[in-house]
Amino acid sequence: MNTLQHLTLSTLAAACLASPAWAAAPMAKTPAPGYFRVMLGQFEITPLSDGTVDLPVDKLLAQDAKKTTDTLARVHLKTPVETSANAYLVNTGSKLVMIDSGAGSFFGPTLGRLAANLKAAGYQPEQVDEIYITHFHGDHLGGLVNGAKLVFPNATVRANKKESDYWLSQANMEKSTDKGTFKSAMAAVTPYLKAGKFKPFEGDVELVPGIRAQAGHGHTPGHTTYLVESGGQKLHLIGDLIHVAAVQMENPAVTIEFDSDQKAAAAPRMKAFDAAAKGGYLIGGAHLQFPGMGYLRSEGKGYRFIPVNYTQMR
Repeated sequence: MNTLQHLTLSTLAAACLASPAWAAAPMAKTPAPGYFRVMLGQFEITPLSDGTVDLPVDKLLAQDAKKTTDTLARVHLKTPVETSANAYLVNTGSKLVMIDSGAGSFFGPTLGRLAANLKAAGYQPEQVDEIYITHFHGDHLGGLVNGAKLVFPNATVRANKKESDYWLSQANMEKSTDKGTFKSAMAAVTPYLKAGKFKPFEGDVELVPGIRAQAGHGHTPGHTTYLVESGGQKLHLIGDLIHVAAVQMENPAVTIEFDSDQKAAAAPRMKAFDAAAKGGYLIGGAHLQFPGMGYLRSEGKGYRFIPVNYTQMR
C-alpha cells in the first residue's frame, strides 16, 4: 500500500467514526395493527387481535409441569407463554358478524385492543350487526361494554342459553367460589339485556345463513363453537377448545385449569379436531397465536397445526 492509499483509508475511517450511527434511532417497540384478512368462499374473514396475555401454563395444564416445560422447549417456548386473544369478524355480504368481543377493560393492560384493531381494519363498531359469544369468560365478552355503555350499539348479542342461564344467575354466583367471572359476565351482558339486544339460542342452530352454532360444552356449561361455511369452504371457530397449541395439539387429552368440567372438556376438542383434519377445512382459535387460523393434520395420537398462508387478497 502506498502513502496516498494509506492516507485515503485513514481519512475514510476517521470520517466514519465521526459520523452519527443510524442505529441510534429509537426502537419503535410496537407491531402493526392486529388484523388479518382472508376470503372464505364469498365471505370475508377478518381475524382481530385483542392483544396477548402471559400464561403460566406449567401451573395451569393438567399434566406434569416438567413435561410441559420440556414440550415447550422443543418449539422454542418457555413459560409463561405469551398467548394470543383473538376474535373473528365475518362479513357475509348482508351481515357483519363478530365472534367474541375481546376483554375490554376486564383483563388488564395487555388486552382490550379489539375495538382499535376493528377500526384499523376498516370497520366501525356501529356497523356490527350480530355478536356471537363462545362463552362468558371475561376475555371473550368484556369488550362488549365500556363501563355500562354499549360498544356495539346496533348489534344483537347471542350465546347459548345454557351459558347465559348459568352465568347470569345470582343464585349460581352465591354458591360459587369464582364470583369474579359471574360479576364480569353480568356487567358485560346486562346492558344489552336492558336494551333488548341479547337473544340466547338453544342447541345447534343456524343463526344467519352460513354460520351455525355447535355445542362444545365442557370448558364452560354452554361453551359454543361456530361453523362458518361459504362456497363449499369451511372455517370452524372453536373458541376455547384449546389454549396451548404446543402441548394440546400433540396431546389433545390434556385439559387446563380454566375448564369448568375437566372430564368433559377434552371430548369436544378431539371431536372438532378430528372432523377438521378429515374434512381438510380451517379452524380458528381464540388462543391460537394470531391470526389463529390454520389447518390440522393427524399426527400420531394428536395433530399438527398448519398456520394459514399469508395473503394480500389478490
